[in-house]
Amino acid sequence: MRQQILSITLLSASFFAFGLTACNSDDPNVEPTVQLRKTIDYATLKDTVTYANAFVDGKGAKTVDLTNGSNRLLMFRAINTYNTTAVSTLTPVDATVLKNMFANSSGPFSGTFAALNSAGVQLRTVTASSVADAEKERQAIEAGFTEMANASKSVSMTAAEGKAGKLGTYLVDAKGIEWAQIIQKNLIGAFQLDYIGNVLLSDKNLSLDNTTLVAGKNYTQLEQNWDEIFGILTANPVYGGKATATSSGESFMGSYIWEFNKEGFAKIHPALLKGRAAIVNNDAATLKAQATLIRQEMEKAVAASALGYMTKWKTNATNDAARAHVFAEGMGFIYSLRFATLAGGDAAFSEGILTPLVYSAPNGFWGLTNAKIDAASAAIRTKFTITN
Repeated sequence: MRQQILSITLLSASFFAFGLTACNSDDPNVEPTVQLRKTIDYATLKDTVTYANAFVDGKGAKTVDLTNGSNRLLMFRAINTYNTTAVSTLTPVDATVLKNMFANSSGPFSGTFAALNSAGVQLRTVTASSVADAEKERQAIEAGFTEMANASKSVSMTAAEGKAGKLGTYLVDAKGIEWAQIIQKNLIGAFQLDYIGNVLLSDKNLSLDNTTLVAGKNYTQLEQNWDEIFGILTANPVYGGKATATSSGESFMGSYIWEFNKEGFAKIHPALLKGRAAIVNNDAATLKAQATLIRQEMEKAVAASALGYMTKWKTNATNDAARAHVFAEGMGFIYSLRFATLAGGDAAFSEGILTPLVYSAPNGFWGLTNAKIDAASAAIRTKFTITN
């Protein structure tokens, strides 16, 4: 009799354990215990699979929401678009408008971007958010807005050493610095590289709850974080899907991965798909591997971009307008190297390159020499083990 009771008890325990493990309810009112969704076979995730349609619950309802990431990418685009109006319309820009766009305050967005005023997200709070002195970096971005506005007051003038205005088709300040490019490239680093790589893909955030749906939503917080990465990186349904032999079909970080890290460019969309599937599968090892891959390829792109633009400065030796333009791009990417933390980048490394390159020269761009460019390039090559 005792043996029968023991057998029944063990059998009941086995069924109870099986029930916990196999629970796979898609009812948002039921909190799953282990496996929330049906396992995804990684082999089904072809490079051409549309990210937003690839992940559904047991009822076929989408679990992907790109809204937050997409809106932040649009805010970045709005800032960049507004800065270009200075040259296209010969109208100065307003630093306060730029700061309000950055913080999404006081309804700064208009035209095709007007809906962003009520988006409920902003760029400022997520910019440089991984670093201890995030506010210092945010204020540095905002100082660039002021420099941009001041330079734009001279948009109808012709630039020269010590004089702001248009140098060819580019707006520069009295030191020959094109602030529209500085702002764009700084945000690629401080917003896209830092927020994606050092925050959303950090070990802490890769360990977030993946068994409970966010209240009123059809995704977990871990799923939503990964979706935000996709939205911040690309506005296309397939990252890289619109690339041609002469164009990336992408913008900002997404574009520069193509231009300066083509090998990595081809790996990003598969990694985004596989990482999201790994979240569904509760496969922490695969998730970590895809996160590391994405971070590494972004960092490689930023380092190669910084180096590439230093090289372009030298190859445009007789064209000051072209040289000023590529140098500003290079400066912005050198600043962004502080967020390439897997490779050991930090603010001291970036500033250690920028100070002798341009900050210590009272005439900025106009004081550049081949020796300064070579020294900056050598430091980048050494830090990021770039041999070509």
